[in-house]
Amino acid sequence: MDDELNALRRSRMRWNTPLSETHASLLLDRMALAGGHLADLGCGWGELLLRAAERAPGLRATGVDTDRVSLERGRAAARERDLAVEFAEADAATWDGPADRAFCIGAAHAFGSTKAALARLATVVPAGRVLYGDGFWASPPNPAALEIFGPDTLTLPELLDAAAAAGWRVLHVSTADQLEWDDFESTSKLAWQEWLLANPADPRAGEVRAWLDERQRQYVQDYRGVLGLAYLVLGR
Repeated sequence: MDDELNALRRSRMRWNTPLSETHASLLLDRMALAGGHLADLGCGWGELLLRAAERAPGLRATGVDTDRVSLERGRAAARERDLAVEFAEADAATWDGPADRAFCIGAAHAFGSTKAALARLATVVPAGRVLYGDGFWASPPNPAALEIFGPDTLTLPELLDAAAAAGWRVLHVSTADQLEWDDFESTSKLAWQEWLLANPADPRAGEVRAWLDERQRQYVQDYRGVLGLAYLVLGR
């Protein structure tokens, strides 16, 4: 896809994870934000980071990602809301820190695996709290789901064990509910769906339609109710 469509695709999403406003507020409460340094590793456009900065004016906030389009969206939102949030174009897996708090949601792939991400976060936040979000098998995966998400995806008990093995205490556990998942999957496609309705004769329409139809099929047929998303607030 070209730059125009790539920039458009996530424009109707609040954040790139299945998470309601109420659930997000709960997680921010559990992070006990005050002063110090908060790093969002794999931040995307950093909406949750911006919310954290609004809650704790004395907080130093840094978002780290390699996606330039998303980083520019985050910088524009920070300017519009007059928030002193830094967005750095860098590899989340090699960002040094240290930080007092960190977010790492849906970014374990940047570190190579869930266990590698949890181990690395322990060096980024030597003492403090991390909000860690990751996929897990909510029910036994079918072959198609295994192919999409890979054999390294853990069950929820295995995910908690991996956090403990990396030296974390699990302070809070919650999971995305079905409405959060359905809203996430719908809004992840909504901007392109609207574009397709308005531009059915565009030369790019066929490719967009095929992508949307395949994503919808995969979600409903292969992993709806199978893949979960856990949000862990971890302390050390």
